[in-house]
Amino acid sequence: MENNKITDDIVYIGVDDKTIDLFESQYIVPNGVSYNSYLIKDDKYVVMDTVDSRGTDGWLSNLENALEGHDVDYLVIHHLEPDHSSSIGILCDKYPKMKLIGNAKTFAFLPQFFNIDNIQDRMVVVNEGDEISFGKHTLKFIMAPMVHWPEVMFSYDITDKVLFSADAFGKFGALDTDEEWACEARRYYFNIVGKYGVQVQAVLKKASNIDIKIICPLHGPILNENLDYYINLYDTWSSYRAETDGVFIAFASIHGNTAKVAYRLKEILEEKGAKKVAISDLAREDFAEAIEDAFRYDKIVLAASSYNAKVFPPMENLLVHLKDKNYQNKKIGIIENGTWAPSAAKTMLEIIDGMKNIEIVEPKITIKTKMKEEDEKLLEELADNILKN
Repeated sequence: MENNKITDDIVYIGVDDKTIDLFESQYIVPNGVSYNSYLIKDDKYVVMDTVDSRGTDGWLSNLENALEGHDVDYLVIHHLEPDHSSSIGILCDKYPKMKLIGNAKTFAFLPQFFNIDNIQDRMVVVNEGDEISFGKHTLKFIMAPMVHWPEVMFSYDITDKVLFSADAFGKFGALDTDEEWACEARRYYFNIVGKYGVQVQAVLKKASNIDIKIICPLHGPILNENLDYYINLYDTWSSYRAETDGVFIAFASIHGNTAKVAYRLKEILEEKGAKKVAISDLAREDFAEAIEDAFRYDKIVLAASSYNAKVFPPMENLLVHLKDKNYQNKKIGIIENGTWAPSAAKTMLEIIDGMKNIEIVEPKITIKTKMKEEDEKLLEELADNILKN
């Protein structure tokens, strides 16, 4: 992206944040995150979203350099979440004649964030399919409610065939990070947008009817090559289809005995020819990656210690989050551990109940404290059954 130019008239003005520790105060971002914003330079100068307050100063500097002395005529607000909207008030004060483009829900929520002078005179309300011309460029607006807030919308530059996709097609990681796109995009999608697969499918259907050459998300790199790859992944993720043929073993172990069972099952599965076996210690490893892997693979085994007549909390946390994110279409194996009154399996199954299209794979295994020889035979049986087509 030479000199931050996306096309002849569209410029990237966003910023990287390498100091953030937790995105949304819950997701580890070892390579930071980008807050993306864009400027359309035409008869009118149009800013596409602002940035988080953590990046306001750098963003304003980028904007002023790109403006080359012009004023901002319009601000398009695709999404009001603070990582994209925190600098709206500053921009409104700096450019008092600037109009704000959003939909009805945008302007219903905006006063919760800012007290903007003369807001009624500055609002330009758009609906599904509306178009606004700024000279050479015309934006067409596509409503995308609940992807992943109610006011979210996309816009499509008809001239350069650029889709401004809000949080869709975004990923963790600053733009100066050299890493494979899908891993951090997948973790981002399932943890932040994953609950709203039906809504993502609806907006993908709308997008299938337009000719897209470039996708400009609000996080992560601008996508301008092999767009079918990214769109097909989003279609897979949002339809709750498994992306990878494999088994994910998620375990929650207190003193290490359940962990030994989980790792032994991994060995057995690999010996039996499983294409891929991923494993996660829910008490210690990145929880967001466990969510990602639970959705990614078509089969999952849950192994957990009993705790307070229920299940060890890291497992409960995983299952509650998966249920909240519409987890479905999986084969699930269950392993519990307990010394005097095993309770983990019952609790896990109670949470799983109500998830769509779930097959519980037999046998459900109960370990009494430490794995015994007869337990290994049950692990062999579970492995055989979970690998059956």
